[in-house]
Formats: sequence, C-alpha cells, structure tokens
Amino acid sequence: MARISDRRGLVFAGVVVAIAAVGVYLSVRSASDGSEEPRPTAGAVVSTAPAAPSSGGRTPSPVKSGAFDIYAYLPLSKDQIAQAADAAQRFAVSYATYRWDEDPASYAERLKAFTTAELGTVLARDVTSPATVERNRADQVVSEGSSRLKEIRDIAGGSVVFVVTAVQRITAKSGPQERGTDYAVTLTQVGSQWQVYDMQPAEAGQDGDPGGGTVE
Repeated sequence: MARISDRRGLVFAGVVVAIAAVGVYLSVRSASDGSEEPRPTAGAVVSTAPAAPSSGGRTPSPVKSGAFDIYAYLPLSKDQIAQAADAAQRFAVSYATYRWDEDPASYAERLKAFTTAELGTVLARDVTSPATVERNRADQVVSEGSSRLKEIRDIAGGSVVFVVTAVQRITAKSGPQERGTDYAVTLTQVGSQWQVYDMQPAEAGQDGDPGGGTVE
C-alpha cells in the first residue's frame, strides 16, 4: 500500500500558510485597535508637566480566545475528524477483542464492518489462518480489548491517519497478561461513512495510506 510521505511537503506548506495568515491577522488587528490622539481645542490648557515614563510602549491587544479557528485551515472539519477518530477507536477495540471458542469467521466479519473490502479480506485471511486459530485454542485465549487515541499522524482531503493504542487484557492457560500496541490506522471517507483503509505497526515508522477518500 502506498505511503503518504510524499505528501508531507504539502502538509508542511499548509502549516506555513496558516502561520502566515495568523501573522497577517494579528497585524491587522493591532493596527485597527489604534486610535488617533485627540488634538487640543482652542482655549484648552496644555500641561507642560513632564510625561510619565513609558513602561515599554503600548501593550498590544491580546487575541480573544476562540478568535482564531485552526479548522478553517484544515482539509477536514472538526466533526469529520471526530467521526474518523471514533471509527478508528472502535475498530481497534474490535480488533483486540476475541476468544478461542469464537468462530474465526465471525471475528473476521466483525472487523470487516469497519474496513474497506480490500483490507477486510487481508484481515480475514490473517485471523482465520490455521496457525493462529490453533494457537489460541490450545492456550484458550480470551482477549478483552480497549483503545485510546494517541495522535493524528497525517491529514488530507478525505482521509486521516491516527496513531491508536490497542490494549489487550488477556486471560489464558499460560497466564494473564496485558499488552498495548500502537497502530497507524488510516481511514478514508466513503460517502458520509469512515472506513479503515490501512493498518500498520506505528513503531515500524509506517505512515499509513491516504486511501483516496472523497470528502462529502
């Protein structure tokens, strides 16, 4: 599957544009806040007392909280990112949840509910392989999954890559254990839905794949 490292230049350029826009915004705001010094009217008494010492010049007006919207500079809206993040986490929970006495085909179907057809086929082949099934049955493995979102690794129009930690709480004949694994999970937008297009081990340095989704 294609890496998205060739698109990092575009992401960096977008960040530069956003920073430049912030600079322009602050400059314009500072200029507009200035007011012309009133001129003394005829007959007014002009004080000759020395001016109070300046404490460093005029204090610039702070930017009001919420005045700058970072989402205006991103290819996806806040709601779209939230929906994709929710889908990524639910997929990770499903991936980390299975038991030795469950029909492997049923486990595969649960995963396919979150993925594109191509990735669903790959995952189904992995989780139903005879070696995997026999190993879990021999040790009577029961895995209860949970997940947490770690970071956004990349974002583009119609796709987003999250790093998600899948946590497994395992009971087995060999003894209980808990382990967490970080995955780079790429989601692509299909209509109004988000589907998992790719999953790679995050520690291997994979960026995921943009998937070529379409923004609705």
